[in-house]
Amino acid sequence: MNCVVCKHGETRPGQVTVTLQRGDTTVILKQVPAEVCENCGEYYLSDTVTGQVMSKAEAAVKSGAEVEILRFAA
Repeated sequence: MNCVVCKHGETRPGQVTVTLQRGDTTVILKQVPAEVCENCGEYYLSDTVTGQVMSKAEAAVKSGAEVEILRFAA
């Protein structure tokens, strides 16, 4: 797929670190599978992975975590 940000790169399968923040909670997920632009590094998550990332982040918020660092596991 062509990168919609830089318009020059092609995406390739890879892994990224996703950081999300809501209120006082910061969630960092490492080794998240994504399509990564070879030119600018922008990444794109599939719908399935996005759902999993959001579920993990929501669980961290509900638990009252201030900072949560997780290794992504599908």
